[in-house]
Amino acid sequence: MQIVQYGHPVLRWKAKPIQSINDELRSVVSEMFELMYAANGIGLAANQVGLPLRFFIVNVTADPAEKDEEIVFLNPRIRRRKGAASGEEGCLSLPGLYANVERAEEIVVEAYDLEGEGFEMDLDELPARVVQHETDHLDGVLFVDRLAPDDRLKLEPRLLGFESDFRKQQATGQFLSDDEIKRQLKAMEKGLAAK
Repeated sequence: MQIVQYGHPVLRWKAKPIQSINDELRSVVSEMFELMYAANGIGLAANQVGLPLRFFIVNVTADPAEKDEEIVFLNPRIRRRKGAASGEEGCLSLPGLYANVERAEEIVVEAYDLEGEGFEMDLDELPARVVQHETDHLDGVLFVDRLAPDDRLKLEPRLLGFESDFRKQQATGQFLSDDEIKRQLKAMEKGLAAK
């Protein structure tokens, strides 16, 4: 498992809901936390590791010792948004790229945990921003899509660089073709529906 970078088709994939919670999912979540911490991240969505599944993980402390701060959001839904605040965001799939993004200042999110229990959280500040950022991932939306046109234009050379790097990796066989990746994602979705 690895964190995929901008250019990979899975980052534009609308994730499908989790149908069942099992040991395989728990193992994936554990591995994702390890990857996130290794990259000094505070949130990671399933499609960032190549999985077309509707879940993400968060630990706003970015500290693996702070296990009680780890939250898994299965099939999350943002129920309410209030206010607006601008803040700097980055993304593990766009390493080294940062920009100010306007988001709701406060949100209410519903999701399920790894025990299948539903929960609801009222969030503001950084936790609200992270949950909105990761929920966007599940819909195939990246933080750069939320920038004002002028701000996005300034980042375009860097984005083209990420895209070019990904295409070179495909050419050397590190990644399959876009069509083959999409075929695999559809096959994974069918496998999930069958469970």
